[in-house]
Amino acid sequence: MEEANQSVVSEFIFQGLSTSREIQIFLLLPFASLYLMTVVGNLFVVILIITDHHLHSPMYFLLANLSFIDFCLSSVTTPKLTTDLIKDNKTISFGGCMSQILCVHFFGGGEMVLLVTMAYDRYVAICRPLHYTTIMDRQKCIWLVLISWIIGFVHAMSQLILILELPFCGPRVMDSFFCDIPLVIKLACTDTETLGIVVNADSGVLATTCFILLLISYTYILLTVQLHSKDGSSKALSTCTSHIIVVVLFFGPVIFIYLWPVNITWVDKFLAVFYTVITPLLNPAIYTLRNKDIKNAIKKLRNHR
Repeated sequence: MEEANQSVVSEFIFQGLSTSREIQIFLLLPFASLYLMTVVGNLFVVILIITDHHLHSPMYFLLANLSFIDFCLSSVTTPKLTTDLIKDNKTISFGGCMSQILCVHFFGGGEMVLLVTMAYDRYVAICRPLHYTTIMDRQKCIWLVLISWIIGFVHAMSQLILILELPFCGPRVMDSFFCDIPLVIKLACTDTETLGIVVNADSGVLATTCFILLLISYTYILLTVQLHSKDGSSKALSTCTSHIIVVVLFFGPVIFIYLWPVNITWVDKFLAVFYTVITPLLNPAIYTLRNKDIKNAIKKLRNHR
């Protein structure tokens, strides 16, 4: 059926961020700069954590994986978004479109679960400090990361399977800059109302479940420390603030897009840019600027040079 799809609609056309040629040229440098900073920032965090033995702990192992996922997530959409700004015909092949959908949901779903894992790590470190090294051993950390990748892959495949067999025979223009499932479904030559609900529910349930687990985790951490220590709550708040900021920045747009019933194109575009372009850049900045260990590792790197 996939071959049949491609024989009828072999490519899709993006309308991009704006129809104005002047605005597109104006946005070229900012988006190219944002992507370059995202790549450099996230890969720098990964390399720093690998090379500095003082950062060989579960928290930084998870942070390195988060930075790698952010690098991958940004690389799925931002390079094409940037090059399309100077093109009149913004096209993507059918296979390329399906690959974008697979990768966005793979890395996005994996990041959701990884953020829950990072919250669990902070819970153990703050609420059960004496048992931290035995609970969060190397093997368990590796398994937790593998589980986040597996859940991300299963989620992405479940999304892709639902739309891969849809008949595409006519309209092929999307008012977006990348292939997102709700927009692709609208182009199918069949009634997709029920399918749209199922697809949104799939992403919405995963995002909402992870977000609720994160809220419960951080609330429990802060309440526990506040009860057991007078000055502990400020320390716990300082430790968890970076995580909470990242969680809100990532989950806010995702939940809004998949659970909000109102479809406003410019809002959807802004939120899509936010979680595919801006958030992957902010994550390494938030963690490095607020983390003493990473700042010390950077200082040592500078002094060594």
